[in-house]
Amino acid sequence: MDKQQIFSDGFWHNNTIFAQLLGMCPLLGVTTTAENGFWMGAATTFVLMGSNLVVSIVRGVIPKNVRIPAYITIIAAFVTVVDMTMDAWMHSMYLVLGLFIPLIVVNCSVLGRAEAFASKNSISDSVVDGLAVGLGFTLALLVLGGVREVIGQGTLFGHQLFGAHYPDFLMFILPPGAFIALGFILVGVRLINRWLQSRAASRVVVVKTLQEAAEV
Repeated sequence: MDKQQIFSDGFWHNNTIFAQLLGMCPLLGVTTTAENGFWMGAATTFVLMGSNLVVSIVRGVIPKNVRIPAYITIIAAFVTVVDMTMDAWMHSMYLVLGLFIPLIVVNCSVLGRAEAFASKNSISDSVVDGLAVGLGFTLALLVLGGVREVIGQGTLFGHQLFGAHYPDFLMFILPPGAFIALGFILVGVRLINRWLQSRAASRVVVVKTLQEAAEV
């Protein structure tokens, strides 16, 4: 398969959040700041790449009737590695993310990629797919966390943007603010997609015109 197409599909065109609206629990639960969103996305990306890799390797030896429990076991192993690593080396962030790290096991996008893609494709394609889906998920968490942090606290990655006297907007730190911010972000994504489609259509028209001119 074309790895560039695999990457673009996973990262943008079929983005877990922007296109499919999956994995909403961690998206809305941990994105009070950009940093929280980034590290949650990074943890999920590692699990996606690792589980896709292993599932693709063993896909020929797992019986079909136990494939889902087997995939969940593989995913849980990588989640355990992430959980213990963050607890040991990033304890403060581990406490912030809390229960959402173990919940990666039941993230439908992670299991979905193992079942829909890694179990049917080569090792290299599966790793690229895991990386693309993970980076797309990280992008969504990072953008939402950044928007909520900037509007809610006037900071970005902990750095003051508007001075110490910025009036905090508590609503954007609370769950209702996450829904409001996500709504506007999705509108922006739709507008970007329309612009990309119109640009692609314009390129097709130009190419056809040049071809017709060359034939004449």
